[in-house]
Amino acid sequence: MQDILSMLSSLRRPRLLIRAARIGARDYCRNRHLQRLLGYGAIPRPAAALMRLVELEREMDDARRAEEAGYSLTRHLDLLIAMMGEAQVLKATRAQPVS
Repeated sequence: MQDILSMLSSLRRPRLLIRAARIGARDYCRNRHLQRLLGYGAIPRPAAALMRLVELEREMDDARRAEEAGYSLTRHLDLLIAMMGEAQVLKATRAQPVS
């Protein structure tokens, strides 16, 4: 299976959407964003949350490409912001030395 972070770097989305998500990721709050996107309850670990977010975003991107009436640009942007935020959290946890 491909590493989740390398899989994220290979995603191809519209430049404006990615630019907006990068700006939004600066104010990413894990508790608030994940509960809204994944549902209330226990917040999963960064890798598990990121995998679920990738699945949800892929579905949203498919809806965008198919020009479905139910497509929500706001929700798609929220998912991309959360993906970028979780990727930063995952990178930070992987960079911490094991003691």
